[in-house]
Amino acid sequence: MSKLLEVNDLKIQARKDDGTPIPIVKGVTFDINPGEVVALIGESGSGKTTISLSSLAYCKPGLEFAGGEVLLNGKDVLKMTSDEARDMRGRQVAYLAQSAAATFNPAIKIGEQVTESSVLHGILNQEQATERAESLYRALELPDPDRLGGRYPHQVSGGQLQRLMAAMALCGKPDLLVLDEPTTALDVTTQIEVLKAFKKVISEEGSAAIYVTHDLAVVAQVADKIVVLYSGEIQEMGSADQIVNHASHPYTQRLMAAVRPTPAAGQGDELSGEHHKVIPALQVKDLTAGYGAIVDGEPTVPVLRDINVSIQNGHVVGVIGESGCGKSTLARVMAGLLPAARGDVILDGQNLEPDLKNRSRDELRKVQFVFQMADTALNPKQTIGEILARPMTFYRGLRGDDRRREVLELMKLVELPQEFENRFPQELSGGQKQRVNLARALAADPEVLLCDEVTSALDTIVGANVIELLKGLRSNLGVSFVFISHDLSTVASFADEIVVLYAGRVVEQGPVDTVLSPPYHPYTRLLITSVPEMRIGWLEDTMKTQEAAAGIARAVEITAVGCPFFNRCPVAIDGTCDVRVPPIRQDRPGHEIACHLSLDEVAETEAKPQKILHEFDRIPAEDDPKAVPV
Repeated sequence: MSKLLEVNDLKIQARKDDGTPIPIVKGVTFDINPGEVVALIGESGSGKTTISLSSLAYCKPGLEFAGGEVLLNGKDVLKMTSDEARDMRGRQVAYLAQSAAATFNPAIKIGEQVTESSVLHGILNQEQATERAESLYRALELPDPDRLGGRYPHQVSGGQLQRLMAAMALCGKPDLLVLDEPTTALDVTTQIEVLKAFKKVISEEGSAAIYVTHDLAVVAQVADKIVVLYSGEIQEMGSADQIVNHASHPYTQRLMAAVRPTPAAGQGDELSGEHHKVIPALQVKDLTAGYGAIVDGEPTVPVLRDINVSIQNGHVVGVIGESGCGKSTLARVMAGLLPAARGDVILDGQNLEPDLKNRSRDELRKVQFVFQMADTALNPKQTIGEILARPMTFYRGLRGDDRRREVLELMKLVELPQEFENRFPQELSGGQKQRVNLARALAADPEVLLCDEVTSALDTIVGANVIELLKGLRSNLGVSFVFISHDLSTVASFADEIVVLYAGRVVEQGPVDTVLSPPYHPYTRLLITSVPEMRIGWLEDTMKTQEAAAGIARAVEITAVGCPFFNRCPVAIDGTCDVRVPPIRQDRPGHEIACHLSLDEVAETEAKPQKILHEFDRIPAEDDPKAVPV
């Protein structure tokens, strides 16, 4: 079989100010057969994206090709003219970026963007391209394929937009797809949906693919061959089975060790109780919030409804749920960025003003927000030292030598070298920028940190290091955390309590070991079973389960009537779950599940998940001894 892509002794370098070369990619060699998926894995800075982009004859700014060849169907793309490379990118190779939201133009309809490249390069006329796009929508299992092209990007979900990006890439029938972390920022249920669609379409279309990722559990589901990279060099290469099940290189084994196990009870740390206080550090009571004008205590676009959450001093409360469940909105309300429609936010026993404009400087200091994307959160025109110094001056009045001393101590605390003080954010890796993002919040000497998906874009090793850093801060400083994430494995290893949000309501909450032990709310069970395992064939096995069949491919819908999970629940009761708000049932002190099923019935669904319980004679909520009045 002739090779589709051959990368031979590829070398890529940067240059210092004096012109001295700095090797970035150091003689990489691998090949791809037609119809094959080759995964490039490694931590941040290993050269994964840089190598994958060479197949498009493209180098990032500041880099240059220094040697080797990249043969696409026998022709070296590195020797192509700019016109030849442009034609090759439109016809033979397609690139799928990590962020679909950044890829699509919000002012242009989806159909026009999906078909643009194939029409522009003369591969298809507009009618053929539209027909091709609609067939891809069906293959990718997108809703309403006949009319989807007439919508705008903001009118579809994140997972749908990610699949639409695949449709855009496939529309011109390319020989090779370059998939650059296409599922990294997706929640677990959406990730399954997208992976299933990618795998199906790549197989049916006969396209080959380079899959760039740091998520080894994902790699195990999609790759035929795996290339393990570190610092621009190949450490190990082989079939997916060989690398996943029989890794021999110490670095590959280190990557495997950094993969968190499937979430289960007993994975977290024991708390010392050293920082315990009688009153919670932060608390929300009967909170309702959303967007738009507030009329009679109700926002025009409701998101959160009747939320009650308490964060003890020195504790971590993990808030989990899919995109659109209200996790980030809850953090924004706590921070005062979004005033609540009704309800209270209480800090150290004192009610906070809903709007941060009306909070005192000291109240602002005590609650700090760590944003998800350090790239957009850090000012690119300020040095790291300036970024960290500003909150020290604003909140604590520090200046001069005292401030610089604290900046250096803070950098040491988050394990950043002292010489980074005069660097700019673009000179740091993703993990290093996230540490600066965290250090800036700590510079205010806060009591509560609101961490919004702070590890979602980090590789497994860097993400694990950041979590260990947060654990140390909790232990040493007594800082409390609201840790928002769709990564249930990380939450299981770090949180003390878990709050499961669905469609703006708390469906389950309690101590982490209790929430991760049966009985589960049906939605919690869906999240747990959707966490990828480091096992080849896991994806196919999971898609056969009742939870996946009922709940994976459906979007979150916020509703004020009945249980919001009704349309996705495998054990929903028609005429009850869709019209009545579920009662709160207590399994044990501190563990609450909002469900119309009695806890005995919930436990039976765990034991026999294949059986749908619509025929059961149920205990009315008011007669159930474990039900708590709503």
